[in-house]
Amino acid sequence: MNRKPFRFKQFEIFQDKTAMKVGTDGVLLGAWSNLETGDNILDIGAGTGLISLMLAQRFPNSRVDAIEIDYDAFLQAKENFEHSIFSERLKIKNTSLQVYSNDKKYDLIVSNPPFFTVNNSVDFDARKQARQQETLTFAELIEKSAKLLHKEGVANFIIPYDQMDIFCEKTAQNDLKLSRIVYVKGNSSSPIKRVLLEFSFQERIVRKEELVIERERHQYTNEYISLTKDFYLKM
Repeated sequence: MNRKPFRFKQFEIFQDKTAMKVGTDGVLLGAWSNLETGDNILDIGAGTGLISLMLAQRFPNSRVDAIEIDYDAFLQAKENFEHSIFSERLKIKNTSLQVYSNDKKYDLIVSNPPFFTVNNSVDFDARKQARQQETLTFAELIEKSAKLLHKEGVANFIIPYDQMDIFCEKTAQNDLKLSRIVYVKGNSSSPIKRVLLEFSFQERIVRKEELVIERERHQYTNEYISLTKDFYLKM
């Protein structure tokens, strides 16, 4: 088994035990999410622990709680946390969001949630579990996030563009209001594939932006470099 880690500037990610690998979506969410007040962060569906580690790097006074339902991914994230310089500020539990409880309210909640609705014709394996709503629906994610979020906190997600409307319907049902949105495109001529969304309980003017990742193949835009340069080794 390959034990070569994915190296970032201040931490490294081993990913040999988990189906979900380091990807652009996680990096975007970790680099974009903003901790406005307080220092308590919750990472829902931590995978390798990438987003938690990015947030621990960005916010040196923060304490990050992560949850991961898949046991192998939980072990992987735990390993990555323990080997990092941020280990004292990182905790992870092997549990589902549905049963997770905590007395504290979180100032920032982040999640790169399941992407696809249930498809019974698809063989159920770990990677598909991580990307299907069979273990965590949008409705469950949003309802529990609203219960765990501090009244002045923010909840950040990255989802497919074509699922944004239904996602925002669910957030509205839980009194969460959109405050920031970034439309993400692979290149200037490609369609919008992802959206970064920030919600809070406060009524705000919605900030709308567009992020193009590449000018040409493997030639990144200045905006993407600016967002991720504190993490990628070659940025």
